[in-house]
Amino acid sequence: MEAYLDNAATTRVFPEVREMMVHVMEEDFGNPSSKHTKGITAENYIKEAKETICTQLKCKPKEIIFTSGGTESNNMAFIGTAIANRRAGKHVITTRIEHASVHEPMAYLEEMGYDVTYLPVDSTGRVSVEELENAIREDTFLISIMYVNNEVGSVQPIEQIGQMLKKKHPQILFHVDAIQAFGKYKIVPKKLGVDMMSVSGHKIHGPKGIGFLYIKEGTKISPIIFGGGQQKGMRSGTENVPGCAGLGLAAKMVYTDHDAKIDKLYAIKDRMVKGLQAMDGVTVHGLTGRDSAPQIVAAGFEGVRAEVLLHALEDKGIYVSSGSACSSNHPGVSGTLKGIGVKDSLLDSTLRFSFGAFNTEEEVDYCLDVLKELVPMLRRYRRA
Repeated sequence: MEAYLDNAATTRVFPEVREMMVHVMEEDFGNPSSKHTKGITAENYIKEAKETICTQLKCKPKEIIFTSGGTESNNMAFIGTAIANRRAGKHVITTRIEHASVHEPMAYLEEMGYDVTYLPVDSTGRVSVEELENAIREDTFLISIMYVNNEVGSVQPIEQIGQMLKKKHPQILFHVDAIQAFGKYKIVPKKLGVDMMSVSGHKIHGPKGIGFLYIKEGTKISPIIFGGGQQKGMRSGTENVPGCAGLGLAAKMVYTDHDAKIDKLYAIKDRMVKGLQAMDGVTVHGLTGRDSAPQIVAAGFEGVRAEVLLHALEDKGIYVSSGSACSSNHPGVSGTLKGIGVKDSLLDSTLRFSFGAFNTEEEVDYCLDVLKELVPMLRRYRRA
């Protein structure tokens, strides 16, 4: 049996998405900037994808900029607004548990002379709205808070933050990394008070190499990629038409019968959590109910190194993560786990299990049975 439980890293594309992308690549392969029929057909795929996304977000097509994925969207949001808002200030606020695609460009801004405040989180992984408000200065021009944490599934009070900012500090831009949230929550940026929002296709059973940045109309932001002037000059380069088409279809599919899909994910998550909590020496991190994300469970296994357990599970056809997949390029202790106060003995003993549309409760039961067999054995081996 095989159980792919690493959907927070990436997901298998929907078959319908694959079929559409193959059709676009083989039949409707024109350059969307070309004036002939093939080009117009290609351009229509981009327009249709934008309209589909805008239906979900209740926004305008011109507020969607297609990118190569979440990392580029985050970089565009930070560096683009820093360039465009030089006179507004040089202070940015974020949290200590953001993804590397937030922390790294923030570090770059610091090198460029900007001041970045990294807010702590509580033991559940949530930031305090009051602490955030207290951190705001006269020269704060940007705040970036992730919607769902990619390692432990904590959900931030995005709407409270957005409402507070629009009421008291409307001049400050509010960016949200929604890469683990889009498809899991019904998101309306204007209702949340969000100015910019990053989304990635391969987290929602769409293709890799495609994503988008929602930019609220009127937001001051400069392009960071220049060339042929595509997407009204905001992101030059020939558009990834198969990717856009696939992302649009995936967005439509994940929000079709959405409540039923989310109920299924929570049922799978609950089964995993209860099974893990029944094991000796296993700690499930953070919140686990409906006030946490439906697709992520993180658990520490006392006395077992995460990497050893990960590969032992892999030998049984079970695929999980020892944290963010992107963090494997930046080895070290997880800032998220330290941020929520995980004890030292579990920092290198934590695995992430994450679920998607194709997972079943039978796969969870199989994983739990294997863990019951492997964990005691690996503990004895480590002691020896």
